[in-house]
Amino acid sequence: MNSLLSQIAQIFLVVALAPLITGWVRLVKSRLNGRIGASPLQPYRDIYRLLQKEAVVAHSASWVFRAAPYVTFAAVWLAAAIIPTFTTDIVLAPAADLIALVALLAVARFWTALAGMDVGTSFGGLGASREMMIASLAEPAMLMVSFSLSLISGTTSPAHIIGFILGGGIGIEVSMGLALAALVMVAIAENGRIPIDNPATHLELTMVHEAMVLEYSGRHLALMEGAGMVRLTLFMALIGGIFAPWGIATPGAGTAGLALGLGGFLAKCFVLATALAVFETMIAKMRVFRYADFLGGALLLGLLATIFLYVSEAV
Repeated sequence: MNSLLSQIAQIFLVVALAPLITGWVRLVKSRLNGRIGASPLQPYRDIYRLLQKEAVVAHSASWVFRAAPYVTFAAVWLAAAIIPTFTTDIVLAPAADLIALVALLAVARFWTALAGMDVGTSFGGLGASREMMIASLAEPAMLMVSFSLSLISGTTSPAHIIGFILGGGIGIEVSMGLALAALVMVAIAENGRIPIDNPATHLELTMVHEAMVLEYSGRHLALMEGAGMVRLTLFMALIGGIFAPWGIATPGAGTAGLALGLGGFLAKCFVLATALAVFETMIAKMRVFRYADFLGGALLLGLLATIFLYVSEAV
């Protein structure tokens, strides 16, 4: 019963917290650039405003264009539900693994790219082609990180990996540092952040995600924007949970343990959000033709982490 309640709380927590995380990143970036910036609650107002507006659909759009926002949001939301946030005692923990996470994110990406091409605009096709190029390198890098973590803990379940690390089953590992670097690079690419993409602009020659959702409006755009916010929170929960799991509640923890886990999760999210804002302020957007170099580096780091762990296990 406790695991069911924790699962329900996590499902709604990631959706309720996601706009605040995005708003915090925007606020910190504004302050670092010498501007006052909007309130971190502004994304909530933006989503509410979009939900009140009518959804305008192009005449050439098919059912794919209308269904894509719902499928994308549902896939990202389910992916966020299988990643432990403040406790590992959740109902979906036995069935969840990192490979399923990659698959769910791939489903969301596929439908978003399909919707971008469905209307037939040049921007949609441009964004979809770039998104698939990014995915062709980001997904293998994410799988290599998953294989590295599975070699350490013997499982691909995030809850079991966290429990293994909390149990003292691992010390300081070079391979863990390589896997962390690879996962951070993949997270930047998956969320369309600088230097891969700039979610704050609509420049025709550089936009990727914004090009695919350019034709959306109303509730459809709200779902697409919400999916992006939940995806960012998902990766922060994954990075904070696996590579800094201290404070997260384990099965059998009481109310105090759950409260400590919730506080730790919120603290990790805001620390990572602040670090993301600082990083994006210090670095420039890279050219499209250099995406392969960036994500190729992530793939190489994940491969090196796997090789180091395999060699150490063999020795």
